[in-house]
Amino acid sequence: MNTPIVPAEGVTLALALLLVASLLVKFWLASRQVRHVALHRGQVPAPFADTITLESHQRAADYTIAKLRLGMVSNAVGAVVLLGWTLLGGLDALNTWLVDAWLPTLGPLGYQLALLAAFSVIGAVIELPLELWNTFRLEQRHGFNRMTFKLWLGDQLKGTLLGVAIGGPIAALILWLMGAAGSLWWLWAWCAWTGFSLLMMVIFPTLIAPLFNKFQPLQDEALKARVEGLMQRCGFASKGLFVMDGSRRSAHGNAYFTGLGAAKRVVFFDTLLARLNPGEVEAVLAHELGHFKHKHVLKRMIALFAISLGAFALLGWLSQQLGFYVGLGVRPNLDAPNDALALLLFMMVVPLVAFFAAPLMAITSRRDEFQADAYACAHAQGSDLARALVKLYDDNASTLTPDPLYVRFYYSHPPASERLAALRTQPA
Repeated sequence: MNTPIVPAEGVTLALALLLVASLLVKFWLASRQVRHVALHRGQVPAPFADTITLESHQRAADYTIAKLRLGMVSNAVGAVVLLGWTLLGGLDALNTWLVDAWLPTLGPLGYQLALLAAFSVIGAVIELPLELWNTFRLEQRHGFNRMTFKLWLGDQLKGTLLGVAIGGPIAALILWLMGAAGSLWWLWAWCAWTGFSLLMMVIFPTLIAPLFNKFQPLQDEALKARVEGLMQRCGFASKGLFVMDGSRRSAHGNAYFTGLGAAKRVVFFDTLLARLNPGEVEAVLAHELGHFKHKHVLKRMIALFAISLGAFALLGWLSQQLGFYVGLGVRPNLDAPNDALALLLFMMVVPLVAFFAAPLMAITSRRDEFQADAYACAHAQGSDLARALVKLYDDNASTLTPDPLYVRFYYSHPPASERLAALRTQPA
């Protein structure tokens, strides 16, 4: 490793400050949201009085508050787990055991993959109770969960096998590059990760998504003709229109594009089609087309790749600093590579920094949503989009009375009141 530039004490202090600050901000914002939603639980906001019943409004408030409280518990558990892995020596102990027990048998690369796998398994086990509670208690209680335990277990098994089959090779490639590609390994690793991400966008719709859901071609000929007419007017082509059996798992509804280039597909949840009329479906699709026409998807992809390049460069530097390891509670290996340790420590710490960038990302995303709504009004009926949004807010139990500061920090979509007000200003 290089001569220490990063003092271990400074790294420890930075971790402590970031962890405490992020946790305090999360609890403060969540508490504000809980109070604000509870305060307005008793009355439907005036703009929605004719379309949303008091019962639905209160159901959304109760669901929102329940999710916030579970999120607060999850954040607290996450903070304890992070401390356990780092300053309390969890990762150091796991690494020491694997070096002693498996390095001679597996070799340097095999040992590092074993470390990544063991860390992932332990993390999944720790998160399991909250995940089960969210699915089979919270979502079940509020009428959204439709998964059986058998189906949930099958999803977990498929996800694990896919993680091994897909994540294992890319992890092995990055670890190999870290050890064999010299001081610019981070640039080659970024190229590998970027190529892998693009490949996944191509193969996900046809090879991976069908492992979890059934996708049937859209059968409603009238709706199909209407949607295809919209896409022709907008100059958009896809590999087909599909209906996904989202109702097997959840009552939530959605529509989305997936894939890259010529592999793009339009996917409707069956729950969405069951709730919206053809005009409303067309308007929702026009909104999604607006994201493509304004190049929101491309811009976000480029931004993601640019940020990841900076992250890989930073990891390339930190991985050579003794203080980075020691300050986070890990003794670097003397007779084995430290690349997997660097990856894990970096992945644990980066979210603390990224959290404080969330408001900037949210502002950009909300701006994009307004632009997509305006595009939808130009190519479909704005009144249809407004009705569709109200139905989706109602069906998904989305609160109509969020705390304004919580919105500014977290919301990727404008709140219902702002969004509908903007729609009313669009030309008829």
